[in-house]
Amino acid sequence: MFKKLPKENMGSSNLGWLESRFHFSFAEYTNRNNMNFGILRVLNDDIIHPQSGFEMHPHRDMEIISYVVQGEITHKDSMGNEETLKSGEVQYMSAGTGVMHSEYNLHKIHDLRLLQIWIFPPTKNLTPLYGSYRFQKDESKNRFLNIVSSQNGDAKIKIRQDAKIYVGKLDSGKSLDFDLEDDRQIYFVQIEGGSSINGIILNDGDAMEIVDERNINIHALKDSHFLFIEMKREG
Repeated sequence: MFKKLPKENMGSSNLGWLESRFHFSFAEYTNRNNMNFGILRVLNDDIIHPQSGFEMHPHRDMEIISYVVQGEITHKDSMGNEETLKSGEVQYMSAGTGVMHSEYNLHKIHDLRLLQIWIFPPTKNLTPLYGSYRFQKDESKNRFLNIVSSQNGDAKIKIRQDAKIYVGKLDSGKSLDFDLEDDRQIYFVQIEGGSSINGIILNDGDAMEIVDERNINIHALKDSHFLFIEMKREG
């Protein structure tokens, strides 16, 4: 089953310094019928305007991944980590028993766009962790780049949950195929450009739930930038 989720049907917010598109119920967007997709609880497409950001705030019992689409994010947390990551780079924080952190766009003129992904951990009260990786720009060109995996996987960033996150940047006219096992499902995000997913067209900002399928074909209708989360199927 392929279920297209047009961006026009998602939640949204504009706080002046922050513009957000909410794939699932979050903040002022409340939808009891759209709380999660399997272990995926939050996926926010955020634009943070220059010299603004999230002040120090708490998290716990959540696996948090930030994928930088454009611009720069400066992270600081109560574990003593502080760094700035750029386009294509990835940050991971397992909040566990509790952690405080801040996220800022300190650039004077350029916006920061990032995908904030929250995944339920396998159990509560885990020891907090932080990690990041600076992927090179060409690593995802016309191929799947596995940016996140479980502890048993091969990705540079490993989380505690049974999930994998892939990104890709396909040139217009190029195609890729991805095979799924019987008990797996996918949440797909068209970040930029446009793709045909098994014949269904996604434009920038759209998403798709993929359940009970064995193969997906991604064909770039124009230069296409996408991300998807592959996880165990519910039920």
